[in-house]
Amino acid sequence: MNSPALRTGLMIAAAAIAVGLYASVFTVGQMQQALVLQLGRVRTVLNQTGENKPGLYFKVPFIDNVVIFDKRVLDLDLPVQPLLTADRQNLEVDAFARYRIIDPLRFYQAVGNIALANQRLASFTNSGLRNVLARSSRDAIVRTERAALMNQIQEDVNTRAKELGVEIVDLRMTRVDLPAQNSLAVYKRMNTEREKEAADYRANGNEVAAGIKAKADRDVTVILAEANQKAEELRGEGDAEKNRILAAAYGKDADFFAFYRSMQAYEQGLKSQGTRLVISPNSEFFRYFSDPQGRPPAGGAARAAN
Repeated sequence: MNSPALRTGLMIAAAAIAVGLYASVFTVGQMQQALVLQLGRVRTVLNQTGENKPGLYFKVPFIDNVVIFDKRVLDLDLPVQPLLTADRQNLEVDAFARYRIIDPLRFYQAVGNIALANQRLASFTNSGLRNVLARSSRDAIVRTERAALMNQIQEDVNTRAKELGVEIVDLRMTRVDLPAQNSLAVYKRMNTEREKEAADYRANGNEVAAGIKAKADRDVTVILAEANQKAEELRGEGDAEKNRILAAAYGKDADFFAFYRSMQAYEQGLKSQGTRLVISPNSEFFRYFSDPQGRPPAGGAARAAN
């Protein structure tokens, strides 16, 4: 009973049973869906939307084969492609798509794997982009109708994508630009237009500035002329009033007026900054120096008589 041959046989049997059990079970995750193939024929679809549940499943070892597909949203990045718009404008369009497998059985029968599915979807998307954008203008693609155009392209691509068992959940253009050689010409034209506009604004500004300056100079000239005229009038009125007051003062007290005028003459003629006068001390100019009454000196009067 305990012979080595028996123990070896039991170990081989246990290993075979373990291998058989391992080969007869498989798991399907939350983010997965699976096809169970029996000799190449689809026997069961597991964890498809609305069907079955994720978990542990059994299969016939070495007869059943399990193909796992991702249930999450998958990425599809499209290469940049040139397009010709309805207004004969060349554009370079860079786009991407997001899709998921909604029918694993159809997906397996149509393409079988993700790589081939990406190729087919890229072909569908590029065709949809060309068909829709070729009927639209550049402004509509870039600005005014971009969202509506993308929705239309997504609907068209989805119609063909259902043949592969997938659904396009999002389709967007990441970049729409002119070819490099066209962009340079457009930038030059835009630069020329901006320079022309700047020159026009500058010329208009200089014209307005010249007009404002001329008006300001004219206003200054008028204001100065009016001010000088007013000043002359006021100066004349002041001189007239001065003369009237002096005449009235002279009429009231001629001696005091003469004394006051002599004091003003002394103040103006005898400055403190080294003023020199070549004049006789007995001159009429100094009469108030020798007599407070302003009478000329005797010698001066005698000389005046001679």
